[in-house]
Amino acid sequence: MAREKKPVHKVQMTDGKRNIIQQLLQEYDIQSAEDIQDALKDLLGGTIKEMMETEMDNHLGYENRRSEK
Repeated sequence: MAREKKPVHKVQMTDGKRNIIQQLLQEYDIQSAEDIQDALKDLLGGTIKEMMETEMDNHLGYENRRSEK
């Protein structure tokens, strides 16, 4: 049985998006896929960590722990 292909998400490339990409390429001197991964870790790492900590707090019943700090 053949697998169904997932639809490809099409992104409309605007001038603003092109400018942001160019700035990121320059800021992080991106030359490879590894450079892209490092840049994403730098840009999103703190946000993802905070989201995971909040999720764990909620799971453990510590909903108010963050607001008390």
